[in-house]
Amino acid sequence: MESATTLAAILCTILIHSTLINSFTEFPTAYEVLEDYSFPVGLLPDGVVKGYDLNQITGEFSAYLNGTCRLFEGGYQVKYESKITGFISNSKLSGLKGVSVLFFNKWRKIGQILRHGNHVHFFSGVAAEKFHIGDFDESPVCVWHEPEADLLDQQA
Repeated sequence: MESATTLAAILCTILIHSTLINSFTEFPTAYEVLEDYSFPVGLLPDGVVKGYDLNQITGEFSAYLNGTCRLFEGGYQVKYESKITGFISNSKLSGLKGVSVLFFNKWRKIGQILRHGNHVHFFSGVAAEKFHIGDFDESPVCVWHEPEADLLDQQA
């Protein structure tokens, strides 16, 4: 009986120790990283991010999606490439590559996103647009390989 109690104690110790190790080695999701830098999760589409790299010193990042993603949100058509790169710091995404918005029938690259209080500001060249942070509480859903979107690409 004593050996069974000892064995049970050893197994519990191993289980607790392995759980602690796993909790320290798990990486946050890309959505959690956005929140860590004061951005809402809704800046990234739902369930398509398969991984990311982040240099925590320089803020340089790459996010990898399952493929090109298009969505319609707030009257805008947005396109995410399969790889998004840029720099992240508190309330600032800059040097963005891989995110575009359809504006006057042309795809315009979104180069910077800033958060000021309860607003998120998107910058594309000289154009800028401001949205309430609540508009991004939830991640939008992608529309994959939308024929209409493909036609718009051919026109651009």
